[in-house]
This record gives sequence, C-alpha cells and structure tokens, in this order.
Amino acid sequence: MRRSLLLAAATLCVAPGLGDSAIAQSADKAATARLIDEGINHSQVMVTAQHLADVIGPRLTNSPAMRKAEEWTQARFRDWGLANIRKEGFDFGRGWWIDRSSVRMVSPRPVQLTAIPIAWTPATNGALAAQVIVAPMSKDDDFAAWKGKLAGKIVLVSRPTTGSELNEAPFQRLTGDDISKLDRFQQPRYDPEVADRRLKRLDFAKKLDAFLKSEGAVAWAQQSRLDGKLIHGEGYLFAAGDTPALPAVELAAEDYRRLARLAKSGDAPVLEIDSLVHFDDSDQQAYNIFAEIPGTDPKAGYVMAGAHLDSWVAGDGAADNGAGSAMIMEAARILMTSGVRPKRTIRFALWAGEEQGLLGSRAYVEKYLATRGAAGDPKQSGIAGYFGWSNRWPITPKPGFNDLAAYFNIDNGSGKLRGIYAENNAAVVPIFREWLAPFAAMGASAVVIQKTGGTDHVFMQQVGAPGFQFIQDPLDYDSRVHHTNADTFDHLKGDDMRQASTILASFLLNAANADKALPRPPLPTRPAVTDPFAYPNADD
Repeated sequence: MRRSLLLAAATLCVAPGLGDSAIAQSADKAATARLIDEGINHSQVMVTAQHLADVIGPRLTNSPAMRKAEEWTQARFRDWGLANIRKEGFDFGRGWWIDRSSVRMVSPRPVQLTAIPIAWTPATNGALAAQVIVAPMSKDDDFAAWKGKLAGKIVLVSRPTTGSELNEAPFQRLTGDDISKLDRFQQPRYDPEVADRRLKRLDFAKKLDAFLKSEGAVAWAQQSRLDGKLIHGEGYLFAAGDTPALPAVELAAEDYRRLARLAKSGDAPVLEIDSLVHFDDSDQQAYNIFAEIPGTDPKAGYVMAGAHLDSWVAGDGAADNGAGSAMIMEAARILMTSGVRPKRTIRFALWAGEEQGLLGSRAYVEKYLATRGAAGDPKQSGIAGYFGWSNRWPITPKPGFNDLAAYFNIDNGSGKLRGIYAENNAAVVPIFREWLAPFAAMGASAVVIQKTGGTDHVFMQQVGAPGFQFIQDPLDYDSRVHHTNADTFDHLKGDDMRQASTILASFLLNAANADKALPRPPLPTRPAVTDPFAYPNADD
C-alpha cells in the first residue's frame, strides 16, 4: 500500500466513532520523560545481555544452560521488585548439549574443519573415521539412486553450491526508503493444500536417518547455508522417541565444497568425526518465565511484552535472542525503578521453544487466549504445530481472551527500533504514531501497515489478539549472526539496545494506562481459498 493510501486509512481511523478512542490513548509525557532518563542514563541492559551471552551462553531449550537462564532471569526480576514471578511448563522433549566436538579431514591431507553437531543427534562414542560420499538427498524420491552405495560411508547429503558471497554490505541501517517499502498492505493468501503438502514433508529428517541407517552409513553431514565459515547446527528431532540413530554434523560451506571437489576429482577423502554430546530426559517440560507489575484496576486486564530466551548453540545466543530478552527485562527494570502505578497489569514473558516452532508462546495462547480446531482433531506437536496450527478451524476464545489488551515482541537482534508493524490493523496506526512521537529524534517514528512473522507474536495474531513486533535496524543479523557461531556479545549495539528498551517501556505504560484497550481485528474465521483455480506445485 502506498503511503498516501495508508494516510487516508489513518484519517478514516480518527473519524467520528474512532477518534475518541485514539485521543483516549494519549501518552503521559511526564512519565515518558522519566522513563527516558532511567532508560538512557541508568541502563543495565548491556550488563544483562553480557551475563546471558558470556556467562550462561547458548540456551537450547531444556539444556542445562537454559535451566540456568530460567533461574537467573527469575532472580533478576525478584531483585528488581516485580511480582508474581513464576515459570509455567509445557510438553517439549529431550534436553541436549555439546560437550566437545572435532571434525577433521585426515586424507588426502590433515585439515581441521569448521563444523558443529546437528542438534539432537547422538554422539560418535569416540573418533569415527570413514570415506565420504556425496549423495544429495532432499526428498523421498532421492533415496532410490543411492541404495547399495552408502555402507561404511559418511554421507554428504547436501548438493554442493558454488558460493554465496554477499553482494551487498553485511551491516545495514534502514533508510527512509527501506521503511517506506514496508508500508504496503499485503493481501493474505489461503491455500490449505499447500499447507498439507508442507506438513507431509516435515518428517523427511526422520526418513533420511532411517534410510541411511538401513544402508549401513556411519554418519552424515550437511553444508552450511552461508559462506564465511559460518555454521548453524539446527535440528528438530527433539521429541522423546524421535532421536536419530546416526551422528550428524554441519560443515562450513568452504570445507564442505573442498570435500566435494576432492571426491569428484580423485579418491574420496576420509573424514574423522569425534562428537561428545549428551541427552537429558530428567524433565521433558520446557518453561516460560513470567513476571508482573500489578495494575491498580484488577478488572482492566493486562498488557504484555515478550522475547524468547532460548537459542541455538553454535554461538552464544546473544543477538538471537539474548538481546530481546535483555530488553524485555530492562523495560521491566525501567518501569519498576520509575515507580509507575499502571492501571492494567504489565506482564513480562521470556519464552522457551521458540526456535523449535514458537512452542512456548503457542502454549500460552492455548492456555489463556484461544484454541484452534475441533475437539477431536489430532494433536500437532513440535515443528508440525508451527506449520499446521493456523489451518485449524474454528478458533474458540478462552475466558481470558479479552483480558490481553496488547502484546509487544522483540526478536530481530540488537538493532535500534525504527517503528512498529501495525499487522494490517489500520485502527492502531494513529495511536502508535502518537506513542512514538517522543522518540522521533531517536530514530523511531514509523508505523507501517505490513504484517511480520516468524516469532512469538504470530500465534496471538492468528487468533485475533493484539500482538505486535517492532521494526529494527538489521545490522548484521540476517547476513552473519542469525543462528550462527558469530552470534556473540560483540555484535550487540549498546546505544541501540538502550533506545529500544526505553521505547518498549513507554509503549507498555501507554497501553497499560489507556482508557481503552487497543482496537482488535475481527475474530478470524476460515477464509475462502485465495485462488480456487490454481494447480498444485509440488515444490510449494
């Protein structure tokens, strides 16, 4: 949507019948000034972020480090005087962590490789050495070509690429033009057949492991999706009973392609993998962490801010999402230190299981806000729930559905806030513009109509609750840091995080004290298929 059309939509939002609502959201400018002073001049956000990244480190859901983070964050909320501090569990699966790992090419010459075990795959039980075979497999139909060829081999399952060098600067600040491109209404598309095909492909990892095991392979490896010696190690077979049979690693793209070239041009190289990893089944519940600033009106409901505390393990989980967690915690500290007495309760959430399919925030939605699907529908767990949940009908609100007046999420690294996504809700545009007005000189002023996805406000939006995500400067989040071994404290920007924590605190206070809750979209109902004449594409 062009900016002129959005402005017209915003004008309609302050027409009779909606104008009073917008005016009623007027910000408390004196309170905002106090929040700015505390958040900018007395910040502790980088101290919090440093402890999460350097001291606790990567926080894979249900790992020992995540358990430490759960306890430490609750202790900090207690130190700051928040109330109703608690953890709430939901079914997840196995804990897993890396003790140590080494991957080497031992012939035709010795080379130490950059690699990481894939999450929730088993240990090698000592050094394991074997020739590699390049056998690209990405779908069930690929298995037939490799039957009888994999016994005793370490199988390289990715098709080698030719390189992914960046063609633009890896570090980015958003320009006005970049932000204006977000200010367009994107029509939603509904095609349940596409969703069904995607769900059927989700079990490919289990099928691949079973096929390799049956063929006598001893391990497998995949290529990193990024160049620059960056590795990720994501894996999703975390449920009890889903543990793979074979060890597996992700290799840096440069190392993977070297192995593939050698295998193509002469004798296959020999790879040695020595991976010591551990599983923990002592508690298969994952835990969301909550803390509150109580409201003065128990009937007014609550507002909420959240970020996911869990991370992958290649780096320290600093930008994704230690930064967001630290900013949520800092907003809580700012508000408590400033002595605010909000009308609505302000609740702070640190989610678990986000990296495995927004599992923690989905558990919250299903417990407190709404369910999706008929009573007899089969349960969808893990990553299948992420892809399939939005296609379940009807949506049934819980008794507490209307208690949530607003939810704000932070999960795009440590970049400065530049504004907020209105999530196709034109009625909130003038309200958010007013709330951002004091922060225009700090670089935050944009309210764009576009929706954004991939993080913990998504399932709230999908049941019609007012959940929102902020626009952030990308920095090097997508180009280098996201899920990689480069996700360390060094990539966090303190000035940006102080600004973001302060703006978040202000948004929460405005939402908590507004005369009316933020305008909601209609409760979603099953849409019509967007293109009833489309023919299926097997690659969807």
